[in-house]
Amino acid sequence: MEKIKVHIADDHQILIDGIIAVLSSEKNIEVVGYSLNGEDVLNWFAANEADVLILDINMPKVDGIAVLQNLIDFDFQPKVIVLSSYDDVKLIKEVLKIGAVGFLAKKCAGENIVEAINKVYKGEQYFEKSIQQKLLNTFTTQSSSKNAVSQDGPFFSSLTPRELEVLQLIARQYNTKEISTELHISVNTVETHRKNLISKLNVKNVVGLAVYAFKNNLV
Repeated sequence: MEKIKVHIADDHQILIDGIIAVLSSEKNIEVVGYSLNGEDVLNWFAANEADVLILDINMPKVDGIAVLQNLIDFDFQPKVIVLSSYDDVKLIKEVLKIGAVGFLAKKCAGENIVEAINKVYKGEQYFEKSIQQKLLNTFTTQSSSKNAVSQDGPFFSSLTPRELEVLQLIARQYNTKEISTELHISVNTVETHRKNLISKLNVKNVVGLAVYAFKNNLV
């Protein structure tokens, strides 16, 4: 079995130990190291590789935001799940813009970390439910502005029937594999449709796609 290699970065040893304890029972996940400050994270990735990085935002020497920005310079970039004591929407949007693919509040890390790792490793984004709702609320507010797209607009009319099917399933919280099974298409085809939808509908991620579907009564 190919294992998902995970590196953990947090300035609290007790939290690292807790995450390692949770992951130790997962046969498909291997913790390949940990760092207690941002400088150590960058030094580790300069000489090593991991599939997924669990990254705290508030760390000494180099904070998580700067770590994210610097990781762009590496030939191999891990999929980053941000850990934070705060679930502020502005912070979430900022780390997504830089390149994170998941976000977990520390208080929920233990119960969600395994699911988060498996999802981002497969190429999906991950947010635990309370954060998803915050993002959805934000996007919904933005969508009610005068520039919101309607079904009669050019964005909607550019979608193919298959793209509409994929969009509806995304809004119903189907993951990539489930969409693949439901529509009898490959996982790669699902990912292609997802990327096309994000581009055509002028949104940033799957949360934006879900909001578009809800707003236009597609689900």
